Amino acid sequence: MTPPPPLRRRRGFGAFLAALGRGINVIRLVIINVVFFGVLFVLLLVLTAGIAGNRMQRSVQDHSVLVLKLDGQLVEQFSIDPMQRTLARLSGEDPRQVQLRDLVGAIDAAATDPRITRILLLPDGLQGGGFAALREVGAALDRFRAAGKPVIAWAVNLDQGQYYLAAHADRLLIDPQGGVLLTGLANYRLFYKDLLDKLGVDVHLFRVGEFKSAAEPFILDHASPEAKAADSYWMNGLWDRYLDEVAALRKIAPATLRDDIDQLPQHIASTQGDLAQLALNQHLADGTATRAELVAMLRKQGVPADRKGHGFRQVSLSRYVAAQPDREDGRTPGVTIVVAEGEISGGKQSPGAIGGESTAALVRAAREDSKTKALVLRVNSPGGEVYAAEQIRREVALTRAAGIPVVVSMGDVAASGGYWISMNANRIFAEPNTITGSIGIFGLFYTVPGTLARLGVQSDGVATGPMAGAFDITRPLDPKVGAVIQAIIDKGYRDFVGKVASARGQSYAAIDAIAQGRVWTGEQALQRGLVDQLGGLKDAVADAAARAKLGKGYGVRYQETPLGGIERFMLGFSQNAAVHLLQGWGVQLPRWFARVPAMTAPLRLLRNAQAGKPNVYADCFCAPR
Repeated sequence: MTPPPPLRRRRGFGAFLAALGRGINVIRLVIINVVFFGVLFVLLLVLTAGIAGNRMQRSVQDHSVLVLKLDGQLVEQFSIDPMQRTLARLSGEDPRQVQLRDLVGAIDAAATDPRITRILLLPDGLQGGGFAALREVGAALDRFRAAGKPVIAWAVNLDQGQYYLAAHADRLLIDPQGGVLLTGLANYRLFYKDLLDKLGVDVHLFRVGEFKSAAEPFILDHASPEAKAADSYWMNGLWDRYLDEVAALRKIAPATLRDDIDQLPQHIASTQGDLAQLALNQHLADGTATRAELVAMLRKQGVPADRKGHGFRQVSLSRYVAAQPDREDGRTPGVTIVVAEGEISGGKQSPGAIGGESTAALVRAAREDSKTKALVLRVNSPGGEVYAAEQIRREVALTRAAGIPVVVSMGDVAASGGYWISMNANRIFAEPNTITGSIGIFGLFYTVPGTLARLGVQSDGVATGPMAGAFDITRPLDPKVGAVIQAIIDKGYRDFVGKVASARGQSYAAIDAIAQGRVWTGEQALQRGLVDQLGGLKDAVADAAARAKLGKGYGVRYQETPLGGIERFMLGFSQNAAVHLLQGWGVQLPRWFARVPAMTAPLRLLRNAQAGKPNVYADCFCAPR
């Protein structure tokens, strides 16, 4: 028998390809195994932590203090996605947003929870959050106190927003090295006209409304007298309300509080720069205490030590929220809440922003759900694109036409486009310090022939008629085109005022007199018939339920964009006590890991502007600091 010929070994390029293939296959197998066992490890860890976490949820100990450590922005709706929140917590960083309904719900639950004896409020890290949202939290703290449980606030340094909340405490303590700094409200903006002139960019503004000043920074190098007069009126209204409420909480005369703030340079000299002592002298604080002294005080008041015999027995806001049963009842017919927060833009937008299509779809989905007997639209928006706002308003009108009452609850701001989407409700609620109104329209059109000329570029050619190429931004704006755009803006303003007049049962002239782009506080808007009643979200829900004749025991749920499978899993995990348990076991991701998913910044005025066409807005830049 002839033996088989020996195998010939590949040489040259063929051998290289074979070796490369084997190497790739080895790498592939290694990666698959690493990923498989890594995922398996995580799933087992999550499963184990989930079981233990469920037990931990039920183990909020008796005689515990609910610690409200408020870090980040106070928001109506998370704009940070579930994955980001989970990674942040596992990285040892709490997400930099506090959802208003979670905070208020936790305070109200704690008021009737026999395991919670008091609240410790730590507002140092609170950022943003307008006065209307803070007022709702303050009202919840007052309900907690009315249940016979004390609220203690402690901080190092308090600004006026944080102090507005801390003033609701039974006892307000500050660190000896800290202080309280109240300065008043201001609304300063940057003006870009000189910069645009240097760049050769021509900005053409078309507007209706004597006080519609949102786009002034693009055409002026200073605020107009009309804008200053209007801003001064509503900001002084906000500030007067602030002084009255804080003075009442701290049992100080409003005039005295105003003088203490306005004369800060003179008063600070009396304490040689000691802000903590000044706060005591002006009755803005009840005492000073270091963190160690605060813990000692709580222990002396009867709060037990923690499991290790240190500190004091406490439960954090996030853990307490996770331990609560689901407050939303999606099975019982009742009130559905749709949140409209952020800038209004066209198309579909993620939570924390309002999309003409996405937010309209939420209202439509709520209407088409047989369990929705009444709808509450919670609005916290300065406005944005007109057509996107109109898409949402139409769905609100259709909901009313379907026999479902609609009630609007205005948050910190519901101005311009924010008012546009609100006006067709059966009833509009606003807080006294809500910012609303700003009924006006403006459009912007940019041309850049000067910019191109500076670069040595010229535009020239032919067209089939006088309007062909009229919106080409490389050419100067033809006055005839300007007339077309102004006619569009005029029509938009007439539509806005006319729709408000029809919805509010007033004449066009009456609404026009209080429109013109003017901004009002909720209290001022009530006096002018733009809102119906002062109150918060709870008041709006109760009113909606009464209009639908729901009686007692009705359900309340939020209509939100459906999440994908992974998002639902991560959301449930991020809100579960398992996250806290994993942290207790020392499972922690590197801090940079939380920043891997990109966060989308809030959409601003010109983010979606399209070149070569007029962009029409109902927007209000009205956020005092």
